[in-house]
Amino acid sequence: MAFPSFFSEVLPIVMHDRLAQFLGAADGGIIEYRYADAVKLAGHSCPTVAGAYLLCSRVLAALYPDELPERGEIQVDFRAAQDAGGVGVTATVVGLITGAAGIGGFQGIAGHFSRRHLLGFEELDQPGEIRFTRRDNGQSLSATLHLELVAPDPRSGPLLQRLLAGERDPLVGEVFATLWQDRVRRILVDHFDDPHLLSIA
Repeated sequence: MAFPSFFSEVLPIVMHDRLAQFLGAADGGIIEYRYADAVKLAGHSCPTVAGAYLLCSRVLAALYPDELPERGEIQVDFRAAQDAGGVGVTATVVGLITGAAGIGGFQGIAGHFSRRHLLGFEELDQPGEIRFTRRDNGQSLSATLHLELVAPDPRSGPLLQRLLAGERDPLVGEVFATLWQDRVRRILVDHFDDPHLLSIA
């Protein structure tokens, strides 16, 4: 399986998962997620998937400044509805990393380790698009992405329209895909620490 080479440049997200430790699924409960894991889950690499990954990395680092984030111990609430725009895709990636799930999540073992009802939508009373809350101490942070600051290459729009209209020239598809992934690369590599790309409150 070959991914674009820049995938390996994206910083990993390391979590501690008490359930994984309890069941012996990961040594010490330590689980490392990489951007490729998010791509495998979503089935594609795009600015939305990249933005969700970046947002998780930076918010979790701020929420757990001196320790590993606790997977399965974080409530995540979205201001928008689950079927609005790219919210569903973002929630899928956020759920992968944080363990937060809706009603279909793991129900737990004798009252422990439940991941159900940790993913909420249409929570309008919050300052950012997504709010992360630690269940151990109630501390929360809200975040909003500004992906418009990393603009697509102006050639990608017309190329996309040609492809959607049935363009059969493989070179057109290759150029479009290269430009598409270059925007993803710029988000995750060039702008990963850009303070303007993500507002955290």
